[in-house]
Amino acid sequence: MNFQIFSANLNDPQHTIAIINLLDEYATTLEGGGLGLTDYVKENLISTLQQRFDCLIVLAMFENEPVGLLTGFEGFSTFNCKSLLNIHDIIVSKKYRGNQLSQRLLKFTQDIAIKRGYCKLTLEVLEGNLIARRAYQKFGFSGYELDPKLGKAEFWEKKLTGT
Repeated sequence: MNFQIFSANLNDPQHTIAIINLLDEYATTLEGGGLGLTDYVKENLISTLQQRFDCLIVLAMFENEPVGLLTGFEGFSTFNCKSLLNIHDIIVSKKYRGNQLSQRLLKFTQDIAIKRGYCKLTLEVLEGNLIARRAYQKFGFSGYELDPKLGKAEFWEKKLTGT
Protein backbone atom coordinates (compact mmCIF):
# COMPACT_ATOMS: atom_id res chain seq x y z
CA MET A 1 0.00 0.00 0.00
CA ASN A 2 1.18 3.46 -0.83
CA PHE A 3 0.84 5.55 2.34
CA GLN A 4 1.61 9.26 2.46
CA ILE A 5 3.39 10.18 5.70
CA PHE A 6 3.99 13.82 6.58
CA SER A 7 4.09 16.37 9.38
CA ALA A 8 0.58 17.57 10.15
CA ASN A 9 -0.40 21.20 9.72
CA LEU A 10 -2.52 22.30 12.68
CA ASN A 11 -4.02 25.07 10.52
CA ASP A 12 -5.35 22.61 7.94
CA PRO A 13 -8.93 21.57 8.79
CA GLN A 14 -8.49 18.15 7.10
CA HIS A 15 -5.45 17.45 9.26
CA THR A 16 -7.12 18.61 12.48
CA ILE A 17 -10.20 16.47 11.86
CA ALA A 18 -7.94 13.50 11.12
CA ILE A 19 -6.02 14.02 14.37
CA ILE A 20 -9.17 14.17 16.50
CA ASN A 21 -10.80 11.21 14.74
CA LEU A 22 -7.73 8.97 14.99
CA LEU A 23 -7.17 9.87 18.65
CA ASP A 24 -10.82 9.21 19.41
CA GLU A 25 -10.69 5.86 17.59
CA TYR A 26 -7.72 4.83 19.72
CA ALA A 27 -9.25 6.19 22.94
CA THR A 28 -12.23 3.86 22.49
CA THR A 29 -9.98 0.77 22.55
CA LEU A 30 -8.94 -1.08 25.69
CA GLU A 31 -5.36 0.17 25.24
CA GLY A 32 -6.63 3.75 24.92
CA GLY A 33 -8.78 3.62 28.04
CA GLY A 34 -12.01 2.52 26.36
CA LEU A 35 -13.95 5.77 26.80
CA GLY A 36 -13.19 7.87 23.74
CA LEU A 37 -12.24 11.52 23.91
CA THR A 38 -14.34 13.87 26.00
CA ASP A 39 -16.19 16.70 24.30
CA TYR A 40 -13.80 19.10 26.03
CA VAL A 41 -10.78 17.42 24.43
CA LYS A 42 -12.42 17.29 21.01
CA GLU A 43 -13.24 21.00 21.19
CA ASN A 44 -9.96 22.25 22.67
CA LEU A 45 -7.10 19.95 21.70
CA ILE A 46 -6.17 21.54 18.39
CA SER A 47 -6.24 25.13 19.67
CA THR A 48 -4.15 24.07 22.67
CA LEU A 49 -1.63 22.27 20.47
CA GLN A 50 -1.44 25.33 18.21
CA GLN A 51 -0.10 27.30 21.19
CA ARG A 52 2.75 24.84 21.79
CA PHE A 53 6.09 24.91 20.01
CA ASP A 54 7.34 21.58 21.33
CA CYS A 55 5.05 19.15 19.53
CA LEU A 56 5.49 17.05 16.43
CA ILE A 57 2.44 15.49 14.84
CA VAL A 58 2.83 13.01 12.01
CA LEU A 59 -0.08 11.78 9.90
CA ALA A 60 -0.37 8.82 7.57
CA MET A 61 -2.94 8.85 4.81
CA PHE A 62 -4.08 6.30 2.29
CA GLU A 63 -6.05 7.66 -0.66
CA ASN A 64 -7.03 10.77 1.37
CA GLU A 65 -8.17 8.64 4.33
CA PRO A 66 -6.37 9.25 7.65
CA VAL A 67 -4.94 5.89 8.76
CA GLY A 68 -2.15 6.64 11.24
CA LEU A 69 -0.99 9.22 13.73
CA LEU A 70 2.06 9.85 15.87
CA THR A 71 2.28 12.66 18.40
CA GLY A 72 5.51 13.59 20.12
CA PHE A 73 6.69 16.31 22.45
CA GLU A 74 10.17 17.68 22.89
CA GLY A 75 11.85 17.01 26.20
CA PHE A 76 15.38 17.44 27.48
CA SER A 77 18.04 15.00 28.62
CA THR A 78 20.19 16.56 31.34
CA PHE A 79 22.68 13.66 31.10
CA ASN A 80 23.20 14.40 27.39
CA CYS A 81 22.51 18.15 27.53
CA LYS A 82 20.38 17.74 24.41
CA SER A 83 16.74 17.69 23.41
CA LEU A 84 14.84 14.43 23.00
CA LEU A 85 11.47 13.52 21.56
CA ASN A 86 8.94 11.69 23.71
CA ILE A 87 6.44 9.85 21.56
CA HIS A 88 3.12 10.21 23.31
CA ASP A 89 0.72 8.48 20.89
CA ILE A 90 1.07 6.08 17.99
CA ILE A 91 -2.20 5.12 16.38
CA VAL A 92 -2.85 2.91 13.39
CA SER A 93 -6.48 2.66 12.35
CA LYS A 94 -7.72 -0.88 12.91
CA LYS A 95 -8.49 -1.41 9.23
CA TYR A 96 -4.84 -0.72 8.29
CA ARG A 97 -2.98 -2.70 10.93
CA GLY A 98 -0.51 -5.27 9.64
CA ASN A 99 0.98 -2.96 6.99
CA GLN A 100 4.08 -1.94 8.99
CA LEU A 101 2.58 1.52 9.34
CA SER A 102 3.89 2.01 12.88
CA GLN A 103 7.40 1.32 11.57
CA ARG A 104 6.92 3.92 8.83
CA LEU A 105 5.60 6.51 11.30
CA LEU A 106 8.54 5.83 13.62
CA LYS A 107 11.07 6.05 10.77
CA PHE A 108 9.66 9.38 9.57
CA THR A 109 9.76 10.70 13.14
CA GLN A 110 13.27 9.40 13.74
CA ASP A 111 14.51 11.16 10.61
CA ILE A 112 13.10 14.46 11.89
CA ALA A 113 14.60 13.88 15.34
CA ILE A 114 18.03 13.24 13.82
CA LYS A 115 17.79 16.40 11.67
CA ARG A 116 16.89 18.41 14.80
CA GLY A 117 19.85 16.98 16.71
CA TYR A 118 17.82 15.15 19.35
CA CYS A 119 19.74 12.59 21.39
CA LYS A 120 16.97 9.98 21.64
CA LEU A 121 13.36 8.97 21.22
CA THR A 122 11.38 7.84 24.25
CA LEU A 123 7.93 6.37 24.72
CA GLU A 124 5.75 4.51 27.19
CA VAL A 125 3.90 1.29 26.43
CA LEU A 126 1.46 -0.76 28.47
CA GLU A 127 2.85 -4.08 29.67
CA GLY A 128 -0.05 -5.98 28.18
CA ASN A 129 0.03 -4.27 24.78
CA LEU A 130 2.13 -7.02 23.22
CA ILE A 131 1.57 -5.96 19.61
CA ALA A 132 2.83 -2.44 20.31
CA ARG A 133 5.73 -3.76 22.39
CA ARG A 134 6.84 -6.00 19.52
CA ALA A 135 6.58 -3.12 17.06
CA TYR A 136 8.70 -0.87 19.27
CA GLN A 137 11.28 -3.58 19.91
CA LYS A 138 11.47 -4.24 16.17
CA PHE A 139 12.27 -0.56 15.68
CA GLY A 140 15.02 -0.72 18.31
CA PHE A 141 13.35 0.49 21.50
CA SER A 142 14.13 -1.26 24.77
CA GLY A 143 13.56 -0.75 28.47
CA TYR A 144 15.67 2.03 29.94
CA GLU A 145 18.26 1.19 32.54
CA LEU A 146 21.52 2.72 33.72
CA ASP A 147 22.76 -0.37 35.53
CA PRO A 148 21.16 -3.84 35.32
CA LYS A 149 21.54 -4.18 39.11
CA LEU A 150 19.07 -1.33 39.58
CA GLY A 151 16.59 -2.60 36.98
CA LYS A 152 14.64 -0.88 34.27
CA ALA A 153 13.03 2.51 34.74
CA GLU A 154 9.28 2.54 35.43
CA PHE A 155 6.77 5.11 34.26
CA TRP A 156 4.79 6.49 37.19
CA GLU A 157 2.16 9.17 37.44
CA LYS A 158 0.38 11.27 40.02
CA LYS A 159 -2.91 12.73 38.89
CA LEU A 160 -3.44 16.32 39.90
CA THR A 161 -6.71 17.68 41.23
CA GLY A 162 -9.07 18.77 38.50
CA THR A 163 -7.39 16.91 35.65
